[in-house]
Amino acid sequence: MALLDETADGVYVIAVTPFTETGALDLESTDRIVDFYLEKGATGLTVLGMMGEAPKLTAEESRIFVHRVLKRVDDRVPVVAGVSAAGFAAMAELSESVMGDGAAGVMVAPPSNLRTDDQIVSYYAMVAETLGAKTPFVLQDFPLVTQVQITPAVISKIVAAHPSCVMLKHEDWPGLSKITALRAASDSGAMRRISILCGNGGLFLPEEMGRGADGAMTGFCYPEMMVGVVAAYAAGNPDRAHEIFDAYLPLARYEQQQGIGLASRKYVLAKRGVIKSATLRKPGAKLSAPDIADVERLLARQAIRLKEIGA
Repeated sequence: MALLDETADGVYVIAVTPFTETGALDLESTDRIVDFYLEKGATGLTVLGMMGEAPKLTAEESRIFVHRVLKRVDDRVPVVAGVSAAGFAAMAELSESVMGDGAAGVMVAPPSNLRTDDQIVSYYAMVAETLGAKTPFVLQDFPLVTQVQITPAVISKIVAAHPSCVMLKHEDWPGLSKITALRAASDSGAMRRISILCGNGGLFLPEEMGRGADGAMTGFCYPEMMVGVVAAYAAGNPDRAHEIFDAYLPLARYEQQQGIGLASRKYVLAKRGVIKSATLRKPGAKLSAPDIADVERLLARQAIRLKEIGA
C-alpha cells in the first residue's frame, strides 16, 4: 500500500474495536467490520482512535488488532493507525510495528499539558523526529478532548517544518473558520496544502466540505452517510449532500453524547450484523432500556426519511 500523502480524500472511517461479551478482542468481528466499511464505500480506515477504545488496549493487543485489520484490508484502501502515547518510546514502538505491517501512516494527538504555541511546535518536532522522515503522520486537532488549542498559524509552522505532516484531522468545535483560514493560506502559497479530513461524528460535514475539507475521518454506525455527503459535494451537488445529511442527523446527534454515544454506535452495528457483541471494554457505558427505545425510534424514523429521499 502506498504511503499517506497530502492528496488523501474521501471517507476514512474510524473503526470501532469489537470485543466479546467478556471483553476480549473479537477478531472474527474485526474481519466483518473491515468488510462492512469497505462495502459502504470507505476510501480508508483509521484504527486505534479515541472512539476505537485505544486507551483500553494493551500494547500487544494494539499490535494484534492493527495486524488483523491490515491483513483483512489486503491493500485495498490505506489504513491510518493512532499512535498517540504518553512517551515517545511507546509511540516509536507502535509506529514501527504498524508501519512494518503495512499501515499508510500514523496519527498523533497532542498531550493535554501543552499550553503555549512554542510548546506545541516543539512537541510535533519531537513527534516528527521520533517517527522518522519516512513515516507520514496526521496531526489530530481535537481540543474538546485534549484541551490543547492549535491555531492555524501553529499548524502552518508544523507543516512548513515537517514534510511528513501530510494531514490535519480537524475536530475543533467551532472550527469552520479554521478550515477557511488554512485553505486561504494554502491557496495563496503561504503554506503547503495538506489534506484536511474532519471528525466530530460528521455533525458539521456538509459545512466543512463547503469550507474546503477533503472529506471525513470519523465514525458513525451508518458510514454511508459520510460517503454520500462527500460524494455529493465531489459531484458539485451540495443540496443533495445536505439532504442526505439531514436524514441521518438525529441519530448522528444521539451518538455524540458523552458516555453512551459509543455504546449506541456499537448497538446499531451489532443490530446490523456487523459485530457480534455491542460490548464496550470496561470502563464503558451500557445502554438502558429507555436508551435502546430512543435508538430504535430514531432508526425507524430514519428509515422512513431515507425512503422519502431515495437514499
